[in-house]
Amino acid sequence: MRRREFLRGTAVTGSAFMLGIGEARPSSKEVPSAQLPASAAQPTANTLPDLAPARWIWYPSRRCLANTFVLFRRLLELPSAPVRATGWISADSRYLLEVNGQRAQWGPAPCDPRWFDADPVDLTGVVKAGTNAIGATVLFYGLGDGTSPIGKPGFLFRLEIECADGSRQTVVSDDSWKALLARAWQPGHYKRWYLRSLQEEFDARLYPYGWTQPSFVMDGNWLPAMALECPPGKPLLFSNSPDYLYQMDGGPETSAMRARTIPPLSEKLFYAQLAESMWIEWLRPAEEYFECRPPNAFRAVREPSAHQTAPDEWQVQLEPGRAAALTFVLEKQINGWPRFSILAPAGTVIELMLQEAHTVGGPALLNTHFDSWTRFICREGANDFETFDFESCRWIQLHIRKASGPVTVRAVGIRRRVFPWPQTPRMEFQEPALQRLIAASLNTLNGSAQETLMDGGARERQQYSGDCGHQLHAIHLTMGESRLPARFLTTWSQGMMEDGYFLDCWPAYDRLVRINERELQSPGWGPILDHGLGFNFDCHYHYMYSGRLDDLREPYPRLLRFVRYMEGLVGADGLLPVENIGVPCVWMDHVAYVRQRHKQCAFNLYAAAAFQYALAPICGAFGDRAQEQAARSLGQKLKAAVVRRFWDSRRGVFVNNLPWLGEETGVRMDDRSLATSVLFDQCPEGATANALRTLAECPPEMGFSYPANAGWRLWALGEGSRVDVILKDYRERWATLPSVLENLSLQEDWVVQPDSDSEWSHCPLIPLYVTHMSLAGIKPLAPGFKLCEIRPQLADLEAFDLDTWTPLGPIVLEAKGKLGDRRMRIVLPPGCAGELIARREEKLDLELLRGPAPEGWVRYRLPSGDATFTLKFA
Repeated sequence: MRRREFLRGTAVTGSAFMLGIGEARPSSKEVPSAQLPASAAQPTANTLPDLAPARWIWYPSRRCLANTFVLFRRLLELPSAPVRATGWISADSRYLLEVNGQRAQWGPAPCDPRWFDADPVDLTGVVKAGTNAIGATVLFYGLGDGTSPIGKPGFLFRLEIECADGSRQTVVSDDSWKALLARAWQPGHYKRWYLRSLQEEFDARLYPYGWTQPSFVMDGNWLPAMALECPPGKPLLFSNSPDYLYQMDGGPETSAMRARTIPPLSEKLFYAQLAESMWIEWLRPAEEYFECRPPNAFRAVREPSAHQTAPDEWQVQLEPGRAAALTFVLEKQINGWPRFSILAPAGTVIELMLQEAHTVGGPALLNTHFDSWTRFICREGANDFETFDFESCRWIQLHIRKASGPVTVRAVGIRRRVFPWPQTPRMEFQEPALQRLIAASLNTLNGSAQETLMDGGARERQQYSGDCGHQLHAIHLTMGESRLPARFLTTWSQGMMEDGYFLDCWPAYDRLVRINERELQSPGWGPILDHGLGFNFDCHYHYMYSGRLDDLREPYPRLLRFVRYMEGLVGADGLLPVENIGVPCVWMDHVAYVRQRHKQCAFNLYAAAAFQYALAPICGAFGDRAQEQAARSLGQKLKAAVVRRFWDSRRGVFVNNLPWLGEETGVRMDDRSLATSVLFDQCPEGATANALRTLAECPPEMGFSYPANAGWRLWALGEGSRVDVILKDYRERWATLPSVLENLSLQEDWVVQPDSDSEWSHCPLIPLYVTHMSLAGIKPLAPGFKLCEIRPQLADLEAFDLDTWTPLGPIVLEAKGKLGDRRMRIVLPPGCAGELIARREEKLDLELLRGPAPEGWVRYRLPSGDATFTLKFA
């Protein structure tokens, strides 16, 4: 599809806000709201009601170690059943709310600690007449995590209750609550790895079972909770608790608690089956192995250690001196909380290990994926164990040791967590391999798009723009969801540094540490500037899909600040550099380029497109004509500079190493540069034929991006009427991926290995969004799909149906028949006007329109509602 038309804006007038290249520049501080039109002022959206007299509370203490768990308990007496019991809850870092012994809610979602989320809570139908016990288990990370960059410990709660008899009560967190330092988890326990704070070790012998039941009797270890010095409307950074990691205090004046804007995730139990079992004989202490993984620490005896005694039940006869390893497999890769039940002697130790992919007969222990293990220690008799933090896996292994005699394992599985999508996806191919590819894509989306837009749930769980931001297309078009993308725009944009660049995986700990590394001249990754460019597209796509300009009000001033920062990097050659730019860095892709300097062509084409076709229309939507003109002008200047330096007129394509051909061997191109040049009309005189041919043929001199970036090439091929290549790619490259065949997911890299740190469920959701955008050819021409374009190109598909969701309802496209005689049905929702792009050779009984169309194609007006016709050439 033509990105330049999708992202087209209004006409420009007025003068530029950005200074010309080479002129002195003011500070790149964020543009104050007073300097923006009223339509773009910083919002006060998501504001919480006044939660006073609720207080932030914690266990009475003057220091809090990392990975500390605190239990908070309060009794509640109600004269009659409530007709309403609603309120707010929050904690840093995570809470599990239980009422009368039942799991009620887990949260909060990852968020910027300066604008921390409070979750709505609804206990109507949960609390009852009589005595109720409200309990919250709160984990404070205290160490950096991919879902928590920084924080201070605390718990906040407010519940307003209206009973059937008309009486009302308000329950708030204060020093009337009782708090217990939960020694079932050792305070200060070491973190799992760089981007996972919690290496959980839980000792059931020390846990106060039944503590969330009204009948529980507390002992002297339960103390009155300590009220913190922090208003309930301010995040915990403003509290008097010490920050264990950074010793940070306070934040900007605009810091405030905010209301969660997305619904709670759905939870459902799934069970696993035993795939293999064996014995482990330890040559070194098992604890030492899990602490530092020394070589030759154990010997595997590959004889079955477990036998099945009932459905979902297995028994092990433990012997002194050796452990049993039971490996279970789920039907597909799932995000959630792994769990199991075990009947065992007190002191029995189980290490629960997780893997995304495993080969039966491969490594004996599954501790092969970023130390993804949790340790449980049994009390006598029956134990039900579940990890506190969520994971992503297909394989679950129980390593059982330190006991003798019979041990019974039951109900091994996972409590799956999934975003409650408002619509049911429909994308139907008649080919089983393609249909499985779509199923794998949907399963991957359920794992990557939860409360934040992650790269994957099994590694760092971080929220990225750029390559990972493309999943926004799938969320909007396949699931009809706009709240989660809107939250992404807000939370990701909050990760802006004082210099004016974005932290590319915010809100996460990663780039805060990378800044320190870069300042110490480490060669590691800094904040990725090309993700900031991608965020311009994220914002504009969201506006076009949803029609909700309000969702851009907070990110918008940050976009302006970012473009000013980027303009300040432009060199004397008129180009943005990709080397020696200080703390930030340019990534683009990790497999498509031989040398860092080869990225300059793609990076500058990308920047030119972002400023011309994403930022400029956003400025226009806010009525900022001068800034719109400036953004377009900067994009045009960058494009012209790229043409001067990298356009090879003899080959008719952009060549990445054209300036250095005299000192390098062979020509280098890349799919990103070629695709961007096609999509955004960046080839001189529209000469796209050679770029399209290169993208279709993939010669060895063309760098080929990793999966999450592979959509650019397919978009360009769709623009160039080469859908045959897209379908060939689906069938031969995507549908045959090991992750699709084994895990029903989409892997991170083209080559992955089982029993390794390969990520088998990432977020390269190309089969979903390219199908909507390039095969069905559906795109909005006006915000909110009030006007849309449909350009179906189905090549040799003989049957294809899909729903593309819009705020007005679904656009239904159904096709049956071979190329040359294809019956097409298109149903537009009420309020959506449609235009059909068809081959000039088609003879359709539709109104012909004037307007831009690809060469050899024409534009028709679609009738409102239901339209059926025959296509012979698409």
